[in-house]
Amino acid sequence: MEGRRGPLAKVGPFVLWHDHPAKFGAGPMDISAVVITRNEAHNIGRCLEAAARVAKELIVVDAESTDDTRAIAEAHGARVTLRPWTNYSDQKNFANGLAQGPYILSLDADEVLSDALTADILRQRTNGLHGAYRLKRLTNYCGQWVRHGGWYPDAKVRLFPKQEARWAGDHVHESLVLPPGTVITDLNGDLLHFSYRSLDDHRDRIDRYSDLHARAMFEKGRKGGIIKHLFAPWVKFIQGYVLQAGFLDGWAGWSIAVMSARAVRLKYEKLDALYRGANA
Repeated sequence: MEGRRGPLAKVGPFVLWHDHPAKFGAGPMDISAVVITRNEAHNIGRCLEAAARVAKELIVVDAESTDDTRAIAEAHGARVTLRPWTNYSDQKNFANGLAQGPYILSLDADEVLSDALTADILRQRTNGLHGAYRLKRLTNYCGQWVRHGGWYPDAKVRLFPKQEARWAGDHVHESLVLPPGTVITDLNGDLLHFSYRSLDDHRDRIDRYSDLHARAMFEKGRKGGIIKHLFAPWVKFIQGYVLQAGFLDGWAGWSIAVMSARAVRLKYEKLDALYRGANA
């Protein structure tokens, strides 16, 4: 790759390289990298540095961060827009609307393009982008890369035409909606996902997301009950740790399975609480 100025960071077995960010030229194969943020100062720099190797434009929509997220993003050449939080899909669709390029590379702030993935995106761009592209996501859990337990390859469509796609879903786990018949190509290399820095980080996120899951289920009229309270957490644990070979990831696999079971339990407890409150 041209413009290489030395290593950006060594992440486990991966070495990320910094290139001079290309200037936006509104060409037919140009890519706009789009990220939504809130208090991501510890992540956003490496995300944008890696994205700049393939994208001609960096877009950040920040939901009123109280840390240095916006300043760091601007220092990396991103066009930053401040917008109060609504929900995941709405924030992402708004951010996509700001992009000038015909193709969107949608990233979370805790994701980084690996060298192999960067090379394949550049190859696809040189040959001519068409349809949408699916990326394999490799998660780093408390410093360990996780390849089992249903966490890998965790493939996501993240590179797609701006005019032909939109995000859907109100609460959590937004989904990308593409036109019927869209050709989806699987890319080589991994999208490095620095998801959980510590066990406390995982616990906090479970507490937050279980609220969102319970609210979404409540609004759809779904119910829990004693059977799901008792058995669903165990089913989740066995699925991840045994059936999906989470045990091969050692302590990380055990921790993930236990935490996943806890997330299921909290989800149904909070769902039942919502129904009790509605009937009070």
